[in-house]
Amino acid sequence: MLDAIRWDTDLIRLYDQPGPRYTSYPTASQFNGDVSSFDLLHALRESRQASRPLSLYIHLPFCANACYYCARNKVITKDRGRTLPYLERLEKEIEMIACHLGADQVVQQLHLGGGTPTFLSHDELRRLMAHLRTNFHLQDDDHGDFSIEIDPREADWSTMGLLRELGFNRASIGVQALDLDVQRAVNRLQTLEQTQTIIEAARTLQYRSLNIDLIYGLPLQTPERFEGAVKAMIDLQPDRLSIFNYRHQPERYMLQRRINPTELPSTTDKLAMLQRSIEQLTDAGYRYIGMDHFALPDDELAMAQEDGTLQRNFQGYTTHGHCDLIGLGVSAISQVGNVYCQNASDVTLYQQSIDHDQLATTRGLRCNDDDRIRAMVIQRLICDFELSFEVIERSFGIDFRHYFQEIWPNLERMQADDLIELTDTSLSIRPAGRLLAHAICMQFDQYLPRQAPCNGSRIVYA
Repeated sequence: MLDAIRWDTDLIRLYDQPGPRYTSYPTASQFNGDVSSFDLLHALRESRQASRPLSLYIHLPFCANACYYCARNKVITKDRGRTLPYLERLEKEIEMIACHLGADQVVQQLHLGGGTPTFLSHDELRRLMAHLRTNFHLQDDDHGDFSIEIDPREADWSTMGLLRELGFNRASIGVQALDLDVQRAVNRLQTLEQTQTIIEAARTLQYRSLNIDLIYGLPLQTPERFEGAVKAMIDLQPDRLSIFNYRHQPERYMLQRRINPTELPSTTDKLAMLQRSIEQLTDAGYRYIGMDHFALPDDELAMAQEDGTLQRNFQGYTTHGHCDLIGLGVSAISQVGNVYCQNASDVTLYQQSIDHDQLATTRGLRCNDDDRIRAMVIQRLICDFELSFEVIERSFGIDFRHYFQEIWPNLERMQADDLIELTDTSLSIRPAGRLLAHAICMQFDQYLPRQAPCNGSRIVYA
């Protein structure tokens, strides 16, 4: 079965290594300054000519409180007045992008992320959605996949009602930790009752899907405390659960310097947390989708994986990878055709660009044929846990074994270790290798050997 996992501590210790999460290939670390707004406009024109469907991501960076573990692009402020100037620039960017698209291009997917999207007032959220509907053809009749990230400390029944009224039918709810000592250590105090209130509201208001995020490896966490958090979330029966590994990188993220490294759990404890959470979730009927994600069998992600249509992009696992992705707001990434473009990561620079009637693109990448080949290989492995060589050969006119002959000895070594099954026609990830799919995908990443040591973290446990 697709959801089968075999836990092997020795293999995890051997193969788990710093590496990308492959929400794209090439990854954002390969973006460069040679790509400009001109490239994005050219890609948008091609998208319009092909009448490709769209996915929108809007980044709303504001947070009222600083969570010390956070590695996202955010602005910490108590001043709610800072949102209006940002919203005005965002609306202008929407107009600048939308005028290059066709009225027949339907927005099938929309996601508001942050930051804390509900930092915006109700009136501001209404204004933003009205502007999106004026400038884009958003799918109607609740058939669109419209999601938003929810901080239960920044939302209530009225908020959930407003969002449902505005067309949102999916919610991703940040919980991260339940134990009070752990919450204090990362500066995120949030009661279980607050989370339950949001879940109850979403169910009453008939949201189509609910996701909950948890993090393991936070300071003062123990296997017992994390087991309790997972059990409490299972009791709430979300459609999806994401179990993320905390990455302690204080040299990159200033807020993480406030975390006492001596309070971080040991590698042994982190492994125990992950192993036990997998057991709990699978026993409760959740399927392992891959890369931290679990879903109930009747969830769209699980069904898409079953029939081979699951995809992955900058929003994670998705059923809308066929859409051109347009990112709006500070640091947002667009993937239109074979072009990646990212906006300025500094709010001031982003707003200045828009004020000068220029798109805020500062870097990106134009994919070549080799990028496209490797992207398809990685996409299928990380979504399906298997790959037919014939599909790649037919799509790109190559001989798979010859094209990847340099890495073949590495693949054979992985087969000897029971991570994969390698034949003349296919590669399948074995149950012992499914937690290490990223390490298998890294074999096909031609950028890794040519760059400085990866500044990522181990995916599984450290």
